[in-house]
Amino acid sequence: MGVAKVIELIGESTLGWEDAVKDAVNRASKTVDNITGVEVLNLTANIENGDVSEYKVNVKLAFGVRD
Repeated sequence: MGVAKVIELIGESTLGWEDAVKDAVNRASKTVDNITGVEVLNLTANIENGDVSEYKVNVKLAFGVRD
């Protein structure tokens, strides 16, 4: 049976929430190996002049721990 660790991150994008999730996963994968899953916890956005200017997501990433 394997062991997994979970970390919480915030991804950001000017394109949308899905892109913000991809941002968090892609940036984490540069320093974290064996990412196996992502859980989206919260969706938020910044508003400027009545329009959405930036999308943000809080995510939890799971990755396998090496023996």
